[in-house]
Amino acid sequence: MTKKFNRADRLPPYIFGEINKLKAKLRNEKKDIIDFGMGNPDMPTPKHIRDKLKEVTDKPGVGRYSMSKGIPGLRKAQAKYYEKRFGVKLNYENEVVVTLGSKEGLANLAQAISSPGDIIISPNPSYPIHPYGFIIAGASLRHLQTMTNGVFEPEIYLERLDRSIRHSSPSPVALIVSFPSNPTAQVVDLNFYKEIIKIALKYNVFVLSDLAYAEIYFDKKPPPSILQVNKAKQIAVEFTSMSKTYAMAGWRIGFAVGNKKLIEALTKIKSYLDYGAFTPVQVAAATALNGSQTCVSEIRATYQSRRDVLVQSMSRSGWDIPSPKASMFAWAPLPKKYQNKGSLKFAKDLMTKANVAVSPGIAFGEYGEGFVRIGLVENEQRIRQAAKNIRNLEL
Repeated sequence: MTKKFNRADRLPPYIFGEINKLKAKLRNEKKDIIDFGMGNPDMPTPKHIRDKLKEVTDKPGVGRYSMSKGIPGLRKAQAKYYEKRFGVKLNYENEVVVTLGSKEGLANLAQAISSPGDIIISPNPSYPIHPYGFIIAGASLRHLQTMTNGVFEPEIYLERLDRSIRHSSPSPVALIVSFPSNPTAQVVDLNFYKEIIKIALKYNVFVLSDLAYAEIYFDKKPPPSILQVNKAKQIAVEFTSMSKTYAMAGWRIGFAVGNKKLIEALTKIKSYLDYGAFTPVQVAAATALNGSQTCVSEIRATYQSRRDVLVQSMSRSGWDIPSPKASMFAWAPLPKKYQNKGSLKFAKDLMTKANVAVSPGIAFGEYGEGFVRIGLVENEQRIRQAAKNIRNLEL
């Protein structure tokens, strides 16, 4: 058949797929690939969370359909977390919805609020679901360059944002912000969010904030929530995830909180698409939020230690990598030797010549070129081995 699928055809070739294909080929050849490519947490989910899952799974009736918007106990736990962590009060009934991870939540919201012809402002470089969730929903994108020569300048970013909105026709439906950023690990302060909300209210544009790395921060500087800004709930919704905070990536539990209209739209679309996560998973997630947060501190400390080892060992190998202030990634400029060859070529050479996998910056958008993303998902011994392998490349 020659029939085309227009929505699928709008998606570009998945560059990660090209890297993963090469990785699989090398592993079939018995090569030991040190994999920094995917942001897939390697630490075990804390024991008390796993124990709660086992306990609830054995109870009668838990195999039934769950609640699409999340069980009340989990929504209450998330509202409690926001009040304790950010000083933001949320009504768990109409300002909180449980999603199957922040990625799925954002994609579902895209389906709920956008139509063909609508414009969405998306950061570039960016985690792929930010732009492509809306492309899948039929919307059009206006890419917003977030960095200049690898440097984030808040004033320049805000000027670009204001200009992008003014020169869009029709006016954008929403803009996406993501700090700490995946892939760049960039962080912002509350004053920056105040300016974002001011611009959004001025032009009547919804703000979708991705705060998936809320608890993976270093040097005792926790990232703020955009909902801490006065009047933010009038126009903003925020996504968070348990994937990195509690090493629960495969459990698929996330949240959207904030603006009632957006939460209502997301809740409605979800009711047509899914029945919610397995009830024992939701109960265990509530246990995670309500219980001791010592495990979160331990996970955070592990990422910080890996960050320090990565930066120090790679520096000794001739590759200077800026030390990220948050997230589970480092955003590394290409060595001079590869600056004219591109991030995809560098990523392939690292894999074939040094047995090290990274994500090419071009996979996150055209403004990601010139960089690679390194996930802090290997232990310190493996990080040092990777640096040793790379040293032999004579960067």
